[in-house]
Amino acid sequence: MDKLRIHGPCRLSGTLRASGAKNASLPALAACLLTGDEVVLRHVPRVRDIVTMSKLLGHLGVERDEDPSGADGEPGALRLRANGHGSAPDEAPYDLVKTMRAGVLTLGPLLARRGHAKVSLPGGCAIGVRPVDQHLAGLEAMGAEVDIDHGYIHASSTHLPDRRLQGARFRFATRTVTGTENLLMAAVLARGTSVLENCAQEPEVGDLATLLRSMGAHIDDDGHGTLTVEGRRSLHGAEHRVIPDRIEAGTYLVGAVMTRGDVTVVGTRPADLAPLLEKLAEIGAEITTEDGKHNGSIRVRHDGDIGARDLVTAPHPGFPTDLQAQYMALMTQASGAATISETVFENRFQHVPELGRMGADIRIVRANYAQVHGPSRLSGATVMATDLRASACLVLAGLAADGETVIDRIYHLDRGYEKMESKLQRLGVRVERLSS
Repeated sequence: MDKLRIHGPCRLSGTLRASGAKNASLPALAACLLTGDEVVLRHVPRVRDIVTMSKLLGHLGVERDEDPSGADGEPGALRLRANGHGSAPDEAPYDLVKTMRAGVLTLGPLLARRGHAKVSLPGGCAIGVRPVDQHLAGLEAMGAEVDIDHGYIHASSTHLPDRRLQGARFRFATRTVTGTENLLMAAVLARGTSVLENCAQEPEVGDLATLLRSMGAHIDDDGHGTLTVEGRRSLHGAEHRVIPDRIEAGTYLVGAVMTRGDVTVVGTRPADLAPLLEKLAEIGAEITTEDGKHNGSIRVRHDGDIGARDLVTAPHPGFPTDLQAQYMALMTQASGAATISETVFENRFQHVPELGRMGADIRIVRANYAQVHGPSRLSGATVMATDLRASACLVLAGLAADGETVIDRIYHLDRGYEKMESKLQRLGVRVERLSS
């Protein structure tokens, strides 16, 4: 099992290009199941979750080809074509979805186009229960027969006219990104109009809607969490460029402040990172941005004291839960006390004991509420990554720590960060991968 070794302390300095967003690429890959035509995806990152999803799609009858690398070292375009009705399996087995939650995103498109789906209940990071009950309730509202048996979701529309789901009005009890994406993909091929209320508004959801529109779907977004979808009998192929990864970019920008560095991330969209940039500005960082659909940039510089600031995570447009662990690492270097409230997932402080091993002073007051007292002088240690974003948090702590930090179980990191050690090396970090 690979490990990452960091020799600290380091100061991040330089420029890097944002990878494509993992959390936008995964639903885009699933969307290829909605048509028999070719779907071309650009700017898809080379990370473990994408490899896993590609294997799952291959099992479901999707042919995949990759062009040579694109401009500026970007991955080449992925070309995907799904087999037609009844000519490929409609089961997403446990062995192919146990390491990532995104496997459940095949449920909506399989059911919508093939009339039946058998999908293993999802795996992924152990950061909370993350039930799929709203996915299933929404599909039932569209007329599907849904059952859970021996760890698998069984869904069918074969009893409906033409085996097609029926348009429906459905309101999510709480906002869910994968739930919104799943029902959106189901609705685009349903008979009639669907109105989905209280939808997640994360940029990755908007990116999926953009792809689906380019495939011929009719989706109206009121900008306040309601999506109105006029179902189509079929969709066609399309070409789509995935949005930049805001979480990856945010991780390096937090690192810039934490190490009193100067980092520019190009090929990103500043608006997607507004909650983080506002928080870094409060701390005292100097921030310069240039807007652009795919070629914007963000520069963050900081060379003074770090001010402690409280944080509450929330669904978009609030502060993203996927940057909470990284922010906590930053607060270990801040002067004063900061409280961090995690409102999205109930088990997302697993990195706290590992930060404590490095010398951080963090007290969990209750399950989703922690107090960070700083600044702490961190020292290198061997630590264990427990989930994807906790891995990034420990990397940042290693940058600020004195001595050698070894991060074990970095397969979590490889699920969502493309060539992280190479990017860190370009920013001046002494880091190496240890292969077992």
